[in-house]
Amino acid sequence: MLHIRKIAFIGGGNMAEAIIRGLLREDAGVGICVAEISPKRRDLLMTEFPRVRVVDDAAEAAQWGEVVILSIKPQQAEAALDLIEPVITADKLIISIMAGIPSAKIEANLTAGCRVIRAMPNTPALIGAGATAVCCGRKATVDDLDCARQIFAMIGVAVAVEEKLMDAVTGLSGSGPAYVFTFIESLSDAGVKNGLPRDVATRLAAQTVLGAARMVVETGEHPTLLKEKVTSPGGTTIAGLHALEVGSFRGVVINAVEAACQKSKELAGK
Repeated sequence: MLHIRKIAFIGGGNMAEAIIRGLLREDAGVGICVAEISPKRRDLLMTEFPRVRVVDDAAEAAQWGEVVILSIKPQQAEAALDLIEPVITADKLIISIMAGIPSAKIEANLTAGCRVIRAMPNTPALIGAGATAVCCGRKATVDDLDCARQIFAMIGVAVAVEEKLMDAVTGLSGSGPAYVFTFIESLSDAGVKNGLPRDVATRLAAQTVLGAARMVVETGEHPTLLKEKVTSPGGTTIAGLHALEVGSFRGVVINAVEAACQKSKELAGK
């Protein structure tokens, strides 16, 4: 259970909804307020979460919360920070899930002494299977970091990194689900090419990826060791692995993460 009892969200989009769902599932007594400008979205949130306070005023929500989660799009950052700045005090913890916005920019736009944590969750958080990295701003404390990790652990796995590594996190786990979806689609296509019905091929491909990922997480073994257990001498798996090597599969994946990491730096103006 969190020691923080009042959490405000500035922005009530899909990621905010995922975090709220996780909070209510794991800590039914936590108080939540969401500021959302879209009437349609406010109605949806009130329907989905009857005991969550939903308002249209960002300053009202920010003033109420002990923790203020900035769950808006990066391009909305400046306007939102201007709205909440008058009510932010040094005793509030600010957690930002805005991609590419450094903690220093948030600190500069809010009150002196503002404590900021940056977080980068990914889309599987929507089903409680997210991977989130968190990092401290200049004034944030170890307790602040622990609070953020507890919140994001409610929607998956949460790890702490240095802020300079957040672009790498964006390229790996932030963009990573799209790479995996493409891999699943490719496995399914291969199954169809070899005679399987599409629905069967997709279900087998998705379950294969899910099962392999769970083995890495739950056994704690290195992926190389798990791969060796599947690879018999002269068998089908080594033939397939050889084809992946010929096609530079590893290099292509590394390049994809590198490209996304570089784009994250560009968006942040680095």
